[in-house]
Amino acid sequence: MTAVAQRPTREQIAAQRVLVVGDAMLDRYWFGAVDRISPEAPVPVVRVTREEERLGGAANVALNVRSLGAQCTFMTVVGADEPARRLRSLLESQDITTVLGSDPQLLTIVKLRVIGRSQQLIRIDFENQPDHEVLQQLLSDFERQLPSHDAVLFSDYGKGGLTHIPHMIERAREARIPVLVDPKGSDYGRYKGATVITPNRAELAQVVGPWSDEAQLRRKAAALREQLALQALLLTRSEEGMTLFDGPELAEPFHVKAEAREVFDVTGAGDTVIATMAAMVACGMDLRSATALANRAGGIVVSRFGTASVSYDDLFGDE
Repeated sequence: MTAVAQRPTREQIAAQRVLVVGDAMLDRYWFGAVDRISPEAPVPVVRVTREEERLGGAANVALNVRSLGAQCTFMTVVGADEPARRLRSLLESQDITTVLGSDPQLLTIVKLRVIGRSQQLIRIDFENQPDHEVLQQLLSDFERQLPSHDAVLFSDYGKGGLTHIPHMIERAREARIPVLVDPKGSDYGRYKGATVITPNRAELAQVVGPWSDEAQLRRKAAALREQLALQALLLTRSEEGMTLFDGPELAEPFHVKAEAREVFDVTGAGDTVIATMAAMVACGMDLRSATALANRAGGIVVSRFGTASVSYDDLFGDE
């Protein structure tokens, strides 16, 4: 089956507000030349020539929403440290409204990647868990922000920033605001009542178990949707494209093939997919049409290095 990908105008997208909630990260890149092996150990010596900082994790999701032209409010918990200040600065430079809970005991998540000869040599992570009181404050902020938004997007990286997600989903559903979730972990019960969740193959298999064919996958997806009271489940399948399960068990799901592009870096592709879905759903687009556009956006972003975003012109410029 095929769906006609509607094309909202720039003005229609600009009028929508998406509330993104999740685990923020600061992506740092050190680029350098590799000319020799260390005499201390059999590892390359990287002479750093350039440094770069980008929004990562849920902050990259917010950036993708904003890059498409929609308004975005981003809620997260950060530390009282230098990476938190850099995150805030980067978010504000992109005209993203920020609601940042602060915990002095928290290390703002930083992922440092060392790149040599166009290859990632090592990634170093800095992180710990947020304090419960800060998360409670985030819940109050969420309830205040919710009424002025057209869609809610939860970007769960399993870092502890979404402890209260069941309550948040319940509040959004009561307000009749669509809820999109990029899930993590094996406890999908916490996403009950969401409009759509977007696991990849490995994430879904972790929850429902492996499948041997498409018929078994369809049954497992239908059972999970019923168990969690989901309107739909969007399975992202890398080179196989995407499949949207949105009907009864025996109904044919909506499948879109992967865009035929050179794959350079899959980092952040899932962020782009769900951000595009959220922006389109906020405009009132049906899930199948939104899926087709999200698939296109994902195909664009994997041709770029590192966490990247897609603009309105990227998405619709070739039409």
